[in-house]
Amino acid sequence: MIRYEARHNTVYDYGEPVTLAHHLAHLKPRDSSRQRVLRHELRVIPEPSTWNERQDAFENPIVQFAVEEPHTKLIVESLIEIEIEGEAAPDPASAPAWDALRARLDAAAPDTLSAYAFRQDSTLIEVDREFAEFAAPDFPPGRPAIEALLAFNARIHRDFAFDPQATTVTTPPSEVLRVKRGVCQDFAHLMIACLRSIGLPARYVSGYLRTTPPPGRPRLVGSDQSHAWVAVWIGPDRWLELDPTNDCIPGLDHIILACGRDYDDVAPLRGIIIGGGPHRLQVGVDVVPLKNSAPPKV
Repeated sequence: MIRYEARHNTVYDYGEPVTLAHHLAHLKPRDSSRQRVLRHELRVIPEPSTWNERQDAFENPIVQFAVEEPHTKLIVESLIEIEIEGEAAPDPASAPAWDALRARLDAAAPDTLSAYAFRQDSTLIEVDREFAEFAAPDFPPGRPAIEALLAFNARIHRDFAFDPQATTVTTPPSEVLRVKRGVCQDFAHLMIACLRSIGLPARYVSGYLRTTPPPGRPRLVGSDQSHAWVAVWIGPDRWLELDPTNDCIPGLDHIILACGRDYDDVAPLRGIIIGGGPHRLQVGVDVVPLKNSAPPKV
């Protein structure tokens, strides 16, 4: 177990006054089997005139707020204290073959219904034959699901280059597949597109990475900023997390912020404004272990 303090600061500088702003924030982590939120504080400057906390359709905590006074700068500061539990590596024998999972889904078994939203097209991800063909070498008939998923996760990591200049937030998975470059969001979207295209439910996970690794461990790609990875359905109430950017199973170094069908469902901060003109965005993320935490094993 390890306890972290995470800070996520967002600053918008506007070229012209914003006279009205409505925003939605996915900045409070969700509790899960491997993490527990101990404290969360969200500060907004200027002070919002309305503030509403609730859960979205995927059970993520969200905050909706409005700023009704004219402003040329918006500051959103999120402070989190969270406890992360280590989990044993998954046993490949603990899940059936991947195509047996698909058959169970195709049969619409009652215990599969909650996964269906993550098997369909979403705003930024479409099922397509080219994605199924790309995934096919790692998913021969009868291969155990976890074994196949780990192999596919490793192949994306091996064959694609991390390049922040290659894509934008709206780059489709088909373009990522063509250029074989991108960032964590791109690799997560591509992996999800491929898995859905062979009939497996997969969801997008947004979150954070530990900023500085413990001694003896490499620095993970995607620290100092928001990160993204994938969770794949491997049976009733079972989701296997995979990080294709770093070719790993998320654990003590990964903090889950929100889960959705793709990035559009869980963007950390979005909104609608009147005015503003050209703007400049600055985002900073820092995740550090607290001193009273148990050190992770190397």
